[in-house]
Amino acid sequence: MILELFKLEDKRISDLNVIFCDDAFLLTINQEFLKHDDYTDIVTFELSESDETNGEIYISIPRILENAISHEVSKVEELHRVIFHGCLHLCGYNDKLKNEKDTMRKKEEEYLKRYSSRSST
Repeated sequence: MILELFKLEDKRISDLNVIFCDDAFLLTINQEFLKHDDYTDIVTFELSESDETNGEIYISIPRILENAISHEVSKVEELHRVIFHGCLHLCGYNDKLKNEKDTMRKKEEEYLKRYSSRSST
């Protein structure tokens, strides 16, 4: 589904690493590279200077577990949502402004539905 997401978003991908970590590790990355001093579920980096995506997605497993409870979804669904979220960042989507967040949420839902419809057949 990840390759399909990039294809549907008209982006080429050469390399993608997903790194699972704990809150402390991701907080350090957030502070060091983004100058944010708060916990987060995901940090995404585009490493390529070409038109092909070469990215890293860092995901905090404790945040995924907590978010799943607060959003009343399964841990697996929340993990998929966050992975799609990181991929969408690599495709150029932002989520700082309200309209950007709304667009990002719609895209996440779209890809979650596509994925769940494929895995249930």
